[in-house]
Amino acid sequence: MPQLNAYLTFGGNCREAMNYYKDCLGGELTFMVVKDTPLAGQMPPQYHDQILHSVLKTDAFEIMATDMTPETLTEGSSIHLCLVYNDETEARNMWEKLADGGNVKQPFSEMFFGWIGTFTDKFGKHWIIECNKN
Repeated sequence: MPQLNAYLTFGGNCREAMNYYKDCLGGELTFMVVKDTPLAGQMPPQYHDQILHSVLKTDAFEIMATDMTPETLTEGSSIHLCLVYNDETEARNMWEKLADGGNVKQPFSEMFFGWIGTFTDKFGKHWIIECNKN
């Protein structure tokens, strides 16, 4: 069965964003920089320090990201990263970390199935934090 991974595109701040996500979520973070790849000779010098590919890997999920985009980067609202918890305290702690500096769309609140909240983080990425009732 395939694993679903989020793939995020940034406009030059991929390293900063992915380090922030690692601080919040934990896991192992790797970066592939353009200048360290065979593509370096095919890219203009201003792209050499950009992130070609990055992976934040935990036991539960992976987030992949890049600074490379073939066109102007336009943030959309159709993609969200959803973290589902079974422990309300863990969910609230993650909510507070990731929403810090961002724009809350739906405050973390109790619903019939548990708790849920949505926000756009300080890097313009859309998140849902959910906690199931036990």
